[in-house]
Amino acid sequence: MRNGGIIGPKNTPTTSIASGVWGLKRAQTAKGGGIWPLPPYRVDFLVIAGGAGSGYSSGNISGGGGAGGYRNSHGTSGANSSAETFASATVGSAITVTIGGGGGSNANGTASSISGSGITTISSVGGGKGGAYGSPNGTAGTAGGSGGGGGADDYTVRAGGAGTANQGMAGGGGKSGTSPWYGGGGGGAGAVGVTGSSSPDVSPDGGAGLASTITGSSIARGGGGGGGTYDLSGVGSRSTGGTGGGGNGNTSDSGTGSSGTANSGGGGGGGGYNAGAYQAPGGSGVVILRMLTANYSTTTTGSPGVTTDSSYTVLTFNSSGSYTA
Repeated sequence: MRNGGIIGPKNTPTTSIASGVWGLKRAQTAKGGGIWPLPPYRVDFLVIAGGAGSGYSSGNISGGGGAGGYRNSHGTSGANSSAETFASATVGSAITVTIGGGGGSNANGTASSISGSGITTISSVGGGKGGAYGSPNGTAGTAGGSGGGGGADDYTVRAGGAGTANQGMAGGGGKSGTSPWYGGGGGGAGAVGVTGSSSPDVSPDGGAGLASTITGSSIARGGGGGGGTYDLSGVGSRSTGGTGGGGNGNTSDSGTGSSGTANSGGGGGGGGYNAGAYQAPGGSGVVILRMLTANYSTTTTGSPGVTTDSSYTVLTFNSSGSYTA
């Protein structure tokens, strides 16, 4: 063919049609190298759902909320399982990011996910809400990404809710019988919630979350909420939330349990006796994506945080949005 009066070889791309929206620089690079479209590239992820709120009843003594499901391709995944397979991003196609909300008092958390053309959808299950006191019958914790702690009961131990395989752990059971009464600790991404005991005294702490280095720093997320307590004898102790954003439980009539930390997927802490207003919500979820900076397109929605770690770019989504590869 003619090219400014010079006869030269025709530069033919390997594929005639490229999907998605391409920037000029990428298109020129692909054509010049005879690669059209550019091949998919690796994107690591951490997808954490919203944590659950603690339970509710007129008497309360509620179980802590379970943490949101925890799925990770850059290290240990939920329930101490192996790292998941990374996502393969198709150049020019969008990865849609959905951030799950924390459950309000007596409510489950909601799912977080990533989805898009050419990738397997990754969805984490919202945390399970805590159970609550009942006389004679309390309620059990609810299953979720991590399970909620069981409520206290006059006669029967109310079980914690189950966690989801490869996402989180079960909640602890509520204590029955005489004072002190305990709601169970909510399950965390890395450990089960604690079942409280008065002999010896064991507070119903929330299960521990898991630490990830996907951002370049080791940060724990996905802690379960501590269970609520009611103590007539002075033996019982206030529970603590699991490391990674779980809220502390309340004791007796001293106030509300603590909320799960925002964007950690932590469960809310349980309330004490006579605690109609003493429940606590869970923390919202988060999605983090990591890729080689050489592949990063800069095209996002939802205003994620953008940081770097050596030769990698890291996007932290605290609200829903997207990334176009």
